[in-house]
Amino acid sequence: MALKQLLCVMLCASMVALSLANKDWQFGFNPWNRPFPASKKLVVGDSQSWRYGSNYTDWAIKTSPFFLNDTLVFKFDAPSGTNPFQHSVYLLRSFWHFLACDFRGAKMVANVTQGGGEGFEFRMKRWMPYYFACGEHDGAHCRDGQMKFIAMPLPQYRY
Repeated sequence: MALKQLLCVMLCASMVALSLANKDWQFGFNPWNRPFPASKKLVVGDSQSWRYGSNYTDWAIKTSPFFLNDTLVFKFDAPSGTNPFQHSVYLLRSFWHFLACDFRGAKMVANVTQGGGEGFEFRMKRWMPYYFACGEHDGAHCRDGQMKFIAMPLPQYRY
């Protein structure tokens, strides 16, 4: 029994020593009193903005990683006589809702008028997957237009 306890203590001490050896590593806490890197503001879709026909899953893969407190900016034109496509932004409940573009129980975070001008800003405050999608035309923009993506913000660690 004493041998098992000794091995356990040695293993724990080794893990502490290894973690202290790399003082630049930060996982939600900052024991070395260094400032966390500044969060980023990212325009969803870059110059394409939030529009029908763009593949936002590809955009998210190319733009990632996302970090806690990063802000996503959704820019889209408000409804008008010359704008046939209206857009919104929803947070879907789960991965399965995301795959099926199922908006039951989804939370609207931006309506069709909120994307104009500087756009609608959404700050990722929690360490969790965010399932974004456009809910207009009964989910057709999500299903047919690929207006959906997943963002999983990581703890603040940047190179």
